[in-house]
Amino acid sequence: MFYNTDYIMMVMLPTFLIMMAAQWYVKSAYSKWSRVPNRSGLNGAEALRKLIDRAAAYGVQVDTGNGDLRSLRMEMIGGNLTDHYDPRQKTIRLSPAVAQQPTVASVAIAAHELGHAIQDHEGYFPLRLRGAMVPAVQIGSYLGWILIFAGLLLNLTGLAWIGILVFSSGAAFALLTLPVELDASARARRLLFESGIIASGEEQRGVNHVLNAAALTYVAALITAVLQLLYFVSLVSGRRR
Repeated sequence: MFYNTDYIMMVMLPTFLIMMAAQWYVKSAYSKWSRVPNRSGLNGAEALRKLIDRAAAYGVQVDTGNGDLRSLRMEMIGGNLTDHYDPRQKTIRLSPAVAQQPTVASVAIAAHELGHAIQDHEGYFPLRLRGAMVPAVQIGSYLGWILIFAGLLLNLTGLAWIGILVFSSGAAFALLTLPVELDASARARRLLFESGIIASGEEQRGVNHVLNAAALTYVAALITAVLQLLYFVSLVSGRRR
């Protein structure tokens, strides 16, 4: 029922093309700027430590009892472009290339993850809201499909609409992710430029290129979620007619 020609043309094909384009752009930006040394000579791990000290010195602290920003842990994680911030463990995890190479891409990615850590420490509301939505999204991504399918199969339009409402939590999560990621990148740029780790115009262009490419993947995820949602809405609306 779902995987017919319309679904392939309206959802699967556009989704595949959008995600492939986004992944190509990210890999292209990272590949280019991971070969350009930054003038500070700091790798991602060293830049992160310097930025943490700078941010903490400027009074960026946890207002909810989590302590000073310097209490953040940093760990190495395997893989490529697997860098992330874990709010449960208060830990920034950097991939080997980012942690060890003194490149423009490395410091951009490390600073971006620190941006997320600062969001967490400051109680940034969109980040908190996104975290609170995770259980609902995990359930909705499975339950929504079941309710929509059952509603269409049993000709229970109301049940199908409930399924769409549940399924829409994924699109809402993707939409909320955008400001979180853009804010983390804005914090990263500011920290890198104010600390002097990034100084030249070329380095600034590189940082912007890497961070903008990363943001594009979240735009692609949002478009994908919206396409799926619109397709199911069209299915249920068509059944009503």
